[in-house]
Amino acid sequence: MFKNDWLPITKKETEQLGWTEVDVIIISGDAYVDHPSFGTAVISRILEREGLKVAIIPQPQWQDDLRDYKKFGKPHLFFAVTSGNMDSMVNHYTAHIRKRSDDAYTPGGKAGFRPDYAVSVYTNILKSIYPDVPVIIGGIEASLRRLVHYDYWSNTLKPSILIDSKADLLVYGMAEKTMIEIARKLKTGSKFSELKQIPQVAYIVNKLQNIDNAQIIPSYKKCISNKDAFGEAFKTIEIESNKYYANTIVQQHNNCFVVVNPPYPLVTTKELDNFYDLPYTRLPHPKYNKRGTIPAFEMIKHSVTIHRGCFGGCSFCSLAIHQGKFISNRSENSIIKEVETIVTKPDFKGYISDLGGPSANMYKIAGYDFEICKKCIKPSCIFPSVCNNLNADPTPMLQLYSKVRKIHGLKKATIGSGIRYDILLDKKSKFRKKNLEYLTEVIKYHVSGRLKVAPEHSVPHLLKLMRKPSFDYFAELKEIFEKVNSVNNINQQIVPYFISSHPGCSVDDMAELALANRQISIKPEQVQDFTPTPMTLASVMYYTGKNPYTGKKNFVARTIDEKRIQKNFFFYYKPEYRNELVKTLLKTGRRDLIMKLGLRK
Repeated sequence: MFKNDWLPITKKETEQLGWTEVDVIIISGDAYVDHPSFGTAVISRILEREGLKVAIIPQPQWQDDLRDYKKFGKPHLFFAVTSGNMDSMVNHYTAHIRKRSDDAYTPGGKAGFRPDYAVSVYTNILKSIYPDVPVIIGGIEASLRRLVHYDYWSNTLKPSILIDSKADLLVYGMAEKTMIEIARKLKTGSKFSELKQIPQVAYIVNKLQNIDNAQIIPSYKKCISNKDAFGEAFKTIEIESNKYYANTIVQQHNNCFVVVNPPYPLVTTKELDNFYDLPYTRLPHPKYNKRGTIPAFEMIKHSVTIHRGCFGGCSFCSLAIHQGKFISNRSENSIIKEVETIVTKPDFKGYISDLGGPSANMYKIAGYDFEICKKCIKPSCIFPSVCNNLNADPTPMLQLYSKVRKIHGLKKATIGSGIRYDILLDKKSKFRKKNLEYLTEVIKYHVSGRLKVAPEHSVPHLLKLMRKPSFDYFAELKEIFEKVNSVNNINQQIVPYFISSHPGCSVDDMAELALANRQISIKPEQVQDFTPTPMTLASVMYYTGKNPYTGKKNFVARTIDEKRIQKNFFFYYKPEYRNELVKTLLKTGRRDLIMKLGLRK
């Protein structure tokens, strides 16, 4: 019998496997890369391990005779649909809503291989061809659109994606445990309707039955007519997403109700190890060999995820609402095993590009008394200050890095994920000395030449809205970074990330950021205009013009011209921006900054 190391993506491959029927068909907006950094690969391998025959339809056409959707026929159990590793609208458009000319998840980096609002487009096509076959939607696009949300690209509040897509079930977050339970129930003869009792799913009902501990949030209709109601709805969603024991969330959409079940308990180390120990080829499907490299794969192919979750709580980030704020850790053995596997690959040149996760330095960090954590509803464990209950001991990371460095065939393992330096530089921490040791070790052994950090801004009132620490921490980090490099005769750069046009940010604030950067000799390169993405606090502030937690109104830069003017201040040091910056400062009455920024001698 034909053996394929990849899951089948063509009819010919299923025939060579001797399959007359497929149990599950996964449709993805990404090309098929069999690597644990790609959600489609993880879910398909898990379903395969459960004994199911899984086929994948990557990047199907949606504007022809729809033959791609028909090539495997009806699946025995269900279709599963995802936009891929990114929301399709974020993938397609810049902050100025200009169409991108490339797509990092497509061979050759070519754009145009997925539709806008991919999950809804794919699912509606499936429902038109196979109206009687259940469709389950998941991944980042479905997860972060599971309830009412602001959609920047249409400048509207959109309903739950369950409404637009007509899907039968939505799985949200990191959904391995959910998909395992779905597979096991369906294999043993359960009806699809019984899946609505599973944790971490969302579904539609026409009539609301008694639901224990349900949080009823303002209806979609009320959110459309009242921005404050939308703010209240989001607050409940965010609070429940940050709870260890969450409640069911219910929201009325016209004549029906969207019900979101609480998530599964935190994934254990053993479970997470099992997900990463599956037989991935760690390569794109051979079908793409003549179409060029897949940029996103090239970036992460030799990276290793060591943990999941993030307790940073940044207002512009959706990580906690998708992955959760509690950290799930892989074991040292599992991580070491993956690195040893990578080292044996023919294309490996000796360098691991990242040993991290959503954040580089949250591995094995949790509360001293986890029972306190289970009762906490705060979105961040480190803002406005590091929680007294947070055990920020970096010893497990130091031990892991030391063991990785000793692996034969490895020249260097770099930390590509952003470092939360506010944890490391917390002056009241009893681990401050150890954290400085960790920081020194990272700088000496685990920087590719450019250390990524994300101060985002410098102005206190804006950092508060962002849920980010004082700019003083960044200045201290830069000083330590330069000292360690000097002592060890290393030539490396620190690369800070900054955001312009975040809700609450004015031209004055950007001018102050430019001055703060100039005072510590920072010339920003990694910068971005704020893009409101679904289900983040910042996108709510953008749409409503106020902070839903305080009710305080905030200035919002909405026009392209307003955004451009703010972004110009990142480049105060470039001569081509000088004249326009001077005009802006004169117009806003900040003549005092013209000399301070070196715009005139």
